[in-house]
Amino acid sequence: GATDLLIDPRNPDVLYAATWQRHRTVAAYLGGGPGSGLHKSTDGGETWIKLTNGIPKSNLGKIGLAMSPFNPDVIYAAIELDRRKGGLFMSTNRGESWTKQSDAVSGGTGPHYYQELYASPHHEGKLFLMNNYVQISDDHGKTFKTMNEKNKHVDSHAMAFKPSDPNYVLFGTDGGLYESFDLTKSWKYIRNLPITQYFKLAVDDSKPFYKIYGGTQDNGSHGGPSQTMWSDGIANSDWWKTLGADGHQSAIEPGNPNITYGEFQRGALWRIDQTTKETVFIQPQPRAGDPYERFNWDAPILVSPHDPKRLYFASYRVWRSDNRGDDWNPISNDLTLNQDRLTLPMYGKQQSWDNAWDVYAMSDYNTITSLAESPKQEGLLYAGTDDGIIQITEDGGNSWRQFSLNTITGLGDVPFVNDIRADLHDANVVYAAVDNHKYGDYKPYILKSSDKGKTWKIISGDLPDTLLVWRLVQDHVNKNLIFAATEYGIYFTYNGGTNWVQLKSGIPTISFRDITIQRRENDLVGASFGRGFFVLDDITPIRNFNASIMSAEATLFPIKDAYWYKESSRVGSQGDAEYKAPNAPFGARFTYFMADKVQSLKDVRKEREKKNTDFPGWEALEKEINQDGPEILLIIKDGNGNIINTVKGTNKKGFNRVNWRLNYPDKRGERLKAPSGGGFRSRGGVMVTPGTYSATLVKRVDGETTVLQGPQQFNVVPMYDGALPRKSYEEINQFREQVFAFQQDLNATNLMMTNQIQKVGAMKRAANKTTAPNDALLKDINAARLSLLAIQKELSGDPVKDQVGENSAPTPNNGNRVAFSALSNTYGPTGNQMASFNRAKNQLQGIKAKLKSAANTLSSIETRLRQAGAPWIEGQGLID
Repeated sequence: GATDLLIDPRNPDVLYAATWQRHRTVAAYLGGGPGSGLHKSTDGGETWIKLTNGIPKSNLGKIGLAMSPFNPDVIYAAIELDRRKGGLFMSTNRGESWTKQSDAVSGGTGPHYYQELYASPHHEGKLFLMNNYVQISDDHGKTFKTMNEKNKHVDSHAMAFKPSDPNYVLFGTDGGLYESFDLTKSWKYIRNLPITQYFKLAVDDSKPFYKIYGGTQDNGSHGGPSQTMWSDGIANSDWWKTLGADGHQSAIEPGNPNITYGEFQRGALWRIDQTTKETVFIQPQPRAGDPYERFNWDAPILVSPHDPKRLYFASYRVWRSDNRGDDWNPISNDLTLNQDRLTLPMYGKQQSWDNAWDVYAMSDYNTITSLAESPKQEGLLYAGTDDGIIQITEDGGNSWRQFSLNTITGLGDVPFVNDIRADLHDANVVYAAVDNHKYGDYKPYILKSSDKGKTWKIISGDLPDTLLVWRLVQDHVNKNLIFAATEYGIYFTYNGGTNWVQLKSGIPTISFRDITIQRRENDLVGASFGRGFFVLDDITPIRNFNASIMSAEATLFPIKDAYWYKESSRVGSQGDAEYKAPNAPFGARFTYFMADKVQSLKDVRKEREKKNTDFPGWEALEKEINQDGPEILLIIKDGNGNIINTVKGTNKKGFNRVNWRLNYPDKRGERLKAPSGGGFRSRGGVMVTPGTYSATLVKRVDGETTVLQGPQQFNVVPMYDGALPRKSYEEINQFREQVFAFQQDLNATNLMMTNQIQKVGAMKRAANKTTAPNDALLKDINAARLSLLAIQKELSGDPVKDQVGENSAPTPNNGNRVAFSALSNTYGPTGNQMASFNRAKNQLQGIKAKLKSAANTLSSIETRLRQAGAPWIEGQGLID
């Protein structure tokens, strides 16, 4: 295929292309051949000529091209030659002839991994050759020096220039994006792109939030929380690096999240103490007289489901440790085909030693790639290989029997075993994901055996034909529910493999290399290759889904217990330079399925018009316009059956998911004008206390409420105990009810205060419009106005002092804020807060008495105004 393309800016029909002939199988890699070369077209790609003058006649490998921005006649080519050698070539006559400038070639894991070439638009003759450490030439490629990579990830593959700034460069690396504003002297890392490529993952059982671990492409292995207590979500700083290099599989000791395992390429296995962050190298080592220990690039780790201290690890044989990797013993001989990879066919035949072999940065071959042990039968182990074999032992490794996958029609000669999963419910059943893509076959191969691996059948069902499957996970509750991580997203089957459904909401259609279920939380966790980790909170609805649900009007699924705590903010307004993943929504989550949306009259008409468009009639349209649209609601009740809140749900066909933040509704009272966002506004700080609650799913149509399903019970449980013992829940509840009552009283007083001041202003304006001036009336109105302003000062503070920022004496509004703060945590009210609250209550009673008296005075003045012929004032009602 083609590796690079240049377009002459003076004539878009003039093209230069580099081609690359190579062949890579699971076993080996040929990095060059006669199909590699330089080519030119002068007719927009219709025809091409091969450029050979000055180009070596050996097997060329990967070629990178660059055109001089100063003179498009000048072309540069970074060419890979035999055995990882190469050179920088230059043409000054549009590719007609070439001269070798130097022996420069990319190194590191090999030229095939780099070789991209860039010419600076600001400095003639300045070239950048992508490499593990970028090489820079200032003399058209005659000499190169190593670029400053301090504080930057190595392994660069792409770069860009800014036309207006000669000192700016942007580099794309295995570690992300870096920019320099001083021509590579210093670097700024772009930290808000979630683009990590994860190979494998593991989850622990930490409380309250479990942690996720995973190995990445050239970014080491990471660990981090699935959720935090912070309102800003999960930040970069919440993650830590457990190992370096290329990270691969991680593993966790069940019941002890402080002991984890990780590895980098070729089986470099480490035990990691998450308390001290220290690592211990525990890779099994060959014994005296043993051959080289062949490990797969991504060697499998297995913690036994029968003993958390027992580990299994694999090279070309299976190893066992009963003391967390301190000591190892092999429990098998070589379980692979044990071949010499250079004797295997490439391009369909045996290749000469002189051809472009390069296995320098490849995995070893004839290795074990996947391990599983039945949780139902100790010692029943499965080992899958990269050369088409599944090995089975039922006695802990004393004896093994082999199943060759090439005996299954259509699976190819040597399919790669990506994954083996022993069934969680039946010792006889085992699953495997098999891969043939390096031999040109991208079909999904999911296999099942019901006789401990003696015979197998394909259960890929209706999966797309070009859907490579990487990993599997079976639900620990529903044996027929299996999830598959594939090259194009995540799929699941609810009937053991006959039918598969893609999960689409919230996840991109990209490669997912691993998948698992955190069993305590019932969360599905996926490792994507390019977008980080994804979590699907609580798969219970998928687990319980069946045909009868589709026919029911609505189904409310079981509700997971909700943690009781206060989300906190740890940062201020620091911009968007850091990536933050959102937490799972706080509170209780309700999931329900609707066979169809609840239709309004307008919905019914539009549905009918799909068949026949007729005029519905004026009366029907009037009903449609006047209808208060149908609503889906969840009625939340406490353990005593008292309604706590009403949560507005979504009204759509299929799965719906809404959240309740464990809060009471805003009980300050309702104004005539609805607040923005609808009538179910809330102040999220006033939470319920822990206890048993229920949710009932209802629909409300034209004022009539119909129960769809429920109630479903769930618990609100405290997430932690504070450093100090909190107030009793009874004390918190009693104080909350007092505050709610006071807030209504205060809100009504504030509103009446505002209305009375507005009213006295209207009365003054009306008095000026009477048929005969009345000085006594105006004087009484002014006295009433001054009286109201004095009362308002007691209620809200001194307006004169407020103009210059001076503080007023405490008011009921101040006390309300103090009281509300007492309800904004899980500790409960302090004595000081209750004293402030009681002061505010007493103040409010005195203010209310004065305000009632002032209102009576205004009423009598209003009567005199009407008698004096003043015009109507808002609030007086209809005119007799």
